[in-house]
Amino acid sequence: QGLLARISDLLLCRWTCRNCCQKCFDCNCCQTNEDEVEILGPFPAQTPAWLISSQNEDKDGDSDNTISELPPTLQDVSPDRRRSSSDTSRSTYSLTRRISSLESRRPSSPLIDIKPIEFGIIGAKKEIVQPTILRKTYTPDDYFRKFEPRLYSLDSNSDDMDSLTDEEILSKYQLGMLHFSTQYDLLHNYLIVRVIEAKDLPPPISYDGSRQDMAHSNPYVKICLLPDQKNSKQTGVKRKTQNPVFEERYTFEIPFLEAQRRTLLLTVVDFDKFSRHCVIGKVSMPLSDVDLVKGGHWWKALVPSSQNEVELGELLLSLNYLPSAGRLNVDIIRAKQLLQTDMSQGSDPFVKIQLVHGLKLTKTKKTSCMRGTIDPFYNESFSFKVPQEELENTSLVFTVYGHNVKSSNDFIGRIVIGQYSTGAPESNHWRRMLNAHRTAVEQWHSLRSREECDRVSPASLEVT
Repeated sequence: QGLLARISDLLLCRWTCRNCCQKCFDCNCCQTNEDEVEILGPFPAQTPAWLISSQNEDKDGDSDNTISELPPTLQDVSPDRRRSSSDTSRSTYSLTRRISSLESRRPSSPLIDIKPIEFGIIGAKKEIVQPTILRKTYTPDDYFRKFEPRLYSLDSNSDDMDSLTDEEILSKYQLGMLHFSTQYDLLHNYLIVRVIEAKDLPPPISYDGSRQDMAHSNPYVKICLLPDQKNSKQTGVKRKTQNPVFEERYTFEIPFLEAQRRTLLLTVVDFDKFSRHCVIGKVSMPLSDVDLVKGGHWWKALVPSSQNEVELGELLLSLNYLPSAGRLNVDIIRAKQLLQTDMSQGSDPFVKIQLVHGLKLTKTKKTSCMRGTIDPFYNESFSFKVPQEELENTSLVFTVYGHNVKSSNDFIGRIVIGQYSTGAPESNHWRRMLNAHRTAVEQWHSLRSREECDRVSPASLEVT
């Protein structure tokens, strides 16, 4: 059968079935299994030209090397078994070798050199990108004028100021000198500060700074302990003099160890009844540098202060709103460091509270008057009827006055809280009250001048 099979393969087409003489892919008698189909694949209907030309070479090679190229397993078996399975083994091995020979003779695919595809916009011009060079920006002449010089001015606590002697400071600034003394009383546990006198104070300067006023100053001294400035004191005002004599004694109830960590600050201020008070100069002395128990007297040269004008003071308020009752409760607790309005006996401050709905004044109330103090304690409560739907259009105007028997009351400071607040702290206090839900909210507020309040708050213009 092996010889007849080879002869039939030569006479018939390679792809023709020997049993039915039909195309292998058309007959049903010689279908291969799934593995063979995956290997052979769908063959073409016609034999390629390059395959016909190689049939003669395969015919000669297969007849000579069939037995020699058999697998080792077929050579080792017995002759009977080899004879019985010769047709199956030879046909399978022949088919495998033909497939391998076809793969080796298949023409290789030509190599195609494909250049990278470049994408671009038609008509766009190519621009060469160069690294940017850092250039010096132009600074206008008025650029540094936007800064506030007082924030960057030389302070007396700096190293350069400490290196100067009192004579050098006096010749450099010519602000005069201040005589004072300190001593700590261990028996009663308080610090004693005595303000004695000042000399060679400069004449006052007008508010706009354009010219000097030929009148004398009306100086007084503010005493406080840094850094918290609690329980500050203030001397009386000395009329029209550049060499005032105070001779006033003040005490600060403070433990000895804490007193050694404090710094004594004495500020000389020029009193002006019709405008804001101006700071002439200041003296600061760390109490750790002196013997407090023994005490001592010092003449110190005044140095410029970063604060040219005296602050108007601070006011502690508490706000509470009850939605069910429609009541707005206001507590005036205390004030501190109020501007002195009376040259002879200090100040007699009181607070006026005015309720403004929209731009209409609806209610006015005021506290009692505290005699002869700049740090008054009030602890007084007031209640205003304000419906909840009108709360968003409501403003509270707080004005601190100094009582004056001979003339109209002296204005000290003002703030507005509510719809037309005078600043961010006031707006924050009002917002916190609205979100507190029947809980009282306290906050300190710095008083502002009348001109500043009128400029930013329409409610300030509606009150007197």
